[in-house]
Amino acid sequence: MFESIYTQKKHKFLKPGENPTWEEDRTDVDTNEKTKFIYNANISLSLELQRQRLPIYHCRNQLLYLLENYQTVVLVGETGCGKSTQIPQYLLESGWCQEGKVVGVTEPRRVAAITLASRVAEESATELGHVVGYSVRFNDCFHPNQTKIKYMTEGILMREMMADPLLRTYSVIVVDEVHERTLNTDIILGLLKKIIRKRRDLRIIVTSATVDAEKLRDFFNHTKGTAKQKDSSVIMSVEGKLYPVDVFFSKEPVPDYVLGAVNVVLEIHAKEENGDILVFLTGMDEVKRAVSALNDAVADGRKSFKSRNELMVLPMYGSLSNNDQLKVFKRTPNNYRKVVVATNIAETSITIPGIVFVVDCGFVKTRFLNSKTGFETLTVVPISQAAAEQRAGRAGRVRPGKVYRLYTERDFERLPLSSPAEMQRCSLIGAVVQLKALGIDNVLRFSFPSAPPARNLLLALELLCALGALSAEDGALTRPLGIRLAEFPLSPLHAKALIAAGEEGCSEEMAIILAVMQVRSLFIEPSSGAERIKARIEHNKFEAEEGDLLTWLNVFSAYNKIAEKESKSWCSRHYINHRAVRRSLEIKGHLLGLLNKFDIPVVSCRGGADRVRKAVTAGFFANAAYLHHSGSYHCVRGDLPLKIDPSSVLYNQSPHKWLVFCELVHTDQMYMKDCLAVEQEWLLTTAPHFYHVDYKTN
Repeated sequence: MFESIYTQKKHKFLKPGENPTWEEDRTDVDTNEKTKFIYNANISLSLELQRQRLPIYHCRNQLLYLLENYQTVVLVGETGCGKSTQIPQYLLESGWCQEGKVVGVTEPRRVAAITLASRVAEESATELGHVVGYSVRFNDCFHPNQTKIKYMTEGILMREMMADPLLRTYSVIVVDEVHERTLNTDIILGLLKKIIRKRRDLRIIVTSATVDAEKLRDFFNHTKGTAKQKDSSVIMSVEGKLYPVDVFFSKEPVPDYVLGAVNVVLEIHAKEENGDILVFLTGMDEVKRAVSALNDAVADGRKSFKSRNELMVLPMYGSLSNNDQLKVFKRTPNNYRKVVVATNIAETSITIPGIVFVVDCGFVKTRFLNSKTGFETLTVVPISQAAAEQRAGRAGRVRPGKVYRLYTERDFERLPLSSPAEMQRCSLIGAVVQLKALGIDNVLRFSFPSAPPARNLLLALELLCALGALSAEDGALTRPLGIRLAEFPLSPLHAKALIAAGEEGCSEEMAIILAVMQVRSLFIEPSSGAERIKARIEHNKFEAEEGDLLTWLNVFSAYNKIAEKESKSWCSRHYINHRAVRRSLEIKGHLLGLLNKFDIPVVSCRGGADRVRKAVTAGFFANAAYLHHSGSYHCVRGDLPLKIDPSSVLYNQSPHKWLVFCELVHTDQMYMKDCLAVEQEWLLTTAPHFYHVDYKTN
């Protein structure tokens, strides 16, 4: 809409440490009164006027017309055009929610579903949970009879398909942010393709800022090739964005992008006008490091800022509690500048109020499956050009924005155009279970938008058979175990461990362990040397010689003996993350509720460590490693050399003969995280067929 007024430009900035000025040439700005009104619009504009200013507002009638005449609309619009918040409201206003029907909107991330639902409820002047609601894992806020617009994560919609395969309560399904190509996104697209053949009244809207629209149109076009029928899918494009964004590149590569991002933030704060800052890093550890460095720089007074505002630094990553994640969406207080240091969780769908400046490190931490070993590893890789544009789109929501990329323009041009689909690079064990539960018996012939490698599917089928989820004779889900694994909102490995814990009599302990795995920030690691030593001494008090998972149980055992009013001070004294403990207890409650639902005993082993270790082995037997004669560990699958991660309590202990681990991290070498010592006979008893095929002991 406003591209002709202010075009996107690319600028250079100096080498790190050279005092960049970030100045730009604004000769292309139109200074007429109309432009001044657009750029200097009063922040007190009514929500209705703000909606009318969005580029998608001018395409409202065209969208509704296409939806009447086609089953599937592939909508491509730039970041910030309003597609995630406005389309569901247009559908509600035009009568698509009559006769008890619901408009469903899927989002890749839970924080996006929650914040978008809150925004749409505000715009529609209704209380959240009534006309507009949301449903994410372990958290629902909607009314079964009153809610007309329902935001949800993709996994929630898949579970609803188990109860209602044709989704009869929905009139329109909006699949948002398809460009992320998550595993659940591709599964949902394949399932919806089957559903619309049976339900001709159901409409599908696929939205994204960057997507191969022609490929998706052809994927959903089930009348293609018939002479007498028109196409069933169509492409619609929304031009324009709310405000322009200027992009700045580094002149030379930045050797340490975390430190480089901190320096850029401090330079922006010192020299730029008011406006909040969003920083993209790859993981929780880097986010914490940057937050600590920014707080130290401000507290020590090493920087002299021209701005009178104080920095308010907030982290944002997936394992944060809901309350901590939602803090970044609160309005910035007067005399403060908000700095949000985030992973790619803030890349799509969400709009953090006040963000004007974006700092992009150019990397992302993602999972890749080694088809030879069957293991997934977390690896830091360069982002794609599409992801870089998505990150840039976080600026320019409230006024013209600026993006500072910590890589050169030449490096940007070398980036891949789009990220590989998760379906083609990740473990498919969860996907296969879900498809089997939905009645898709021949998974190999299921219609995926991007077909996964056959080897990856075979690995998933083999592991599920070893878990006891699939029958070795016909490949069907076993009863009751296979059905239960499909219905638990956990990965099959985690769900099997929880079910086995009920049989071993330690389900409460296992619920705590799985809850901590979701949070992953139980211990506080200070940045300063003296504090780090104190924290290490305190953490040593909880260490269990069997490994990390029992160490977590020791923490909670000690915490439960403390009075509620003293819990915060106790956590602070022992360098324990109080919020992570509280969040873990919340998740534990949800998991125990699931056990009650399936009539699995909720009991405590009261210190029986071997019971817990056996239950963990039942779920994670495939992630076993043995002590090699060379002194290092080798994994059972693939026989690759592994090392214990330095953060593990087993790092400096005498080596155990056998371990199971919950996660692999690939940096310069392969590191095992969240380790637990086990016995060899437990492995052979739990999965005799798996070890007979994959590993022969001496």
